[in-house]
Amino acid sequence: MEITGRLTENATIKQLTDGRRVVSFDLAVNDFYRTRTGEVKEVSSYFDCSYWLTTNVAQHLTKGSIIEVYGRIGVYAYKNSQGEPKAALQFHVNNIRFIAQAARQAAISQTGTYNQQQGAAPTASNTTTFTPGTDPKDDLPF
Repeated sequence: MEITGRLTENATIKQLTDGRRVVSFDLAVNDFYRTRTGEVKEVSSYFDCSYWLTTNVAQHLTKGSIIEVYGRIGVYAYKNSQGEPKAALQFHVNNIRFIAQAARQAAISQTGTYNQQQGAAPTASNTTTFTPGTDPKDDLPF
């Protein structure tokens, strides 16, 4: 499965008791739909993501960045501290593709892919600097 969303916090590296390390991050996915009456509704889904292949990518997963992840999805059911049943969506990530960096780095847009075969930090294969008003198609709404 593949989903695209925005990171809600910087990624963290967690160390398990058996010595394994995992990169954990939360991804928000927004969706819009129109009701029968024409009203536009927004629905947000949140995924607890875990990336087990390497921890080198954690420094690049910063709050506000837009990424595309590939992997498998699951549901985690639990009881909170008050004993109420709760559930969360979990996503076990196999591959990460960087779509856009956080707003504080908006002057440079990076597109790269990070996966186990690379084994190093993502590189900008198509690094471009965007200056408003210089693109002949600047009047497009997207």
